Amino acid sequence: MQYRLSRVVAGPALKLVGRPHITGAEHIPAAGPAILASNHLSVVDSIYLPYMVARPVTFAAKSEYFTGTSMKDRLIGAYLRSTKQLSTDRAGARAAQDMLEAALAKLQAGELFGIYPEGTRSPDGRLYRGRTGVGWLALHSGAPVIPVAMVGTDHIMPPGQRVPRPGKITIIVGEPLTFEEFRDQPAGARQRRAVTDEVVQAIQKLSGQEYVPVYASAHKEQLAAAKAAAS
Repeated sequence: MQYRLSRVVAGPALKLVGRPHITGAEHIPAAGPAILASNHLSVVDSIYLPYMVARPVTFAAKSEYFTGTSMKDRLIGAYLRSTKQLSTDRAGARAAQDMLEAALAKLQAGELFGIYPEGTRSPDGRLYRGRTGVGWLALHSGAPVIPVAMVGTDHIMPPGQRVPRPGKITIIVGEPLTFEEFRDQPAGARQRRAVTDEVVQAIQKLSGQEYVPVYASAHKEQLAAAKAAAS
């Protein structure tokens, strides 16, 4: 009830700012578990994708979105809490595994779970190498992975932007990936990497983004180091 109410209350503002449009929504099953694997350009990805999907969908969002004290953070945090998004502390050694196990429980309960294979927002609009969490989830749950491309969210609220600006958001949903060839194999590192790479390739075909074969977090660290050296 709270999930639906939050979408009704926030809906007019979300439509006014983002004019969102979704294609391929028929690829999302009406019932049963599925993993929505999306590129990640902006914090509002976790707002607009659940808003435009008919079924409730849970994303793992970093805990800072829930605990920030600025007006922007408070508004985003309130919406994420009301739509039951999963707060994730990324600082702990077991944080990633704890998130995956919480996500697996939701999939085993027949829910939709959303994940960003890149693990963090793209620093420059390009698509980066995927972390293997999506492969772990797919292989342990048996749920289909549905690739998603978010287009335009980085214009509305790029990293560092405090107030959203009007724009046009397009969400492109691709055909489900089922990975039947891995069903009788262990969910080892090789299998997790193969699944993850296939998912990222499917996202890239939908989004048209330039692909960068390094982790986004590593590239961010390089940018920060270069900035510090130049100052």
